[in-house]
Amino acid sequence: MTALLDRAVSGDPDGNVGFLDHDEVYDGFGDPPRLLDPAAVADTAAALGRVQLDDLLSSLPASTADAAISCGFRGGFDGDVREHLAEHFVALREFYRTAARRAQCVVTWVD
Repeated sequence: MTALLDRAVSGDPDGNVGFLDHDEVYDGFGDPPRLLDPAAVADTAAALGRVQLDDLLSSLPASTADAAISCGFRGGFDGDVREHLAEHFVALREFYRTAARRAQCVVTWVD
């Protein structure tokens, strides 16, 4: 699951997008821009579609504070971490589903 989410957010390591790898776009913070080609987008969309989100969220600790800590929110979390994760996961899954349906590439990078 971690590898799937990492691929969806960070792209493929060999998917370097040289035309975006310059100071006006990429300032050296984090990984350079990466590309997921249409086949990789389709694979990622299919894998995200198979995730049973309720099962995944049920594996979090019972308390909201402990669940937030287990997700990396060390300074605490304001609200329900499960709701936050579900909302963002559903958005990510829909994004990839739409990109796959349109046979599009996805470029990823942290800005």
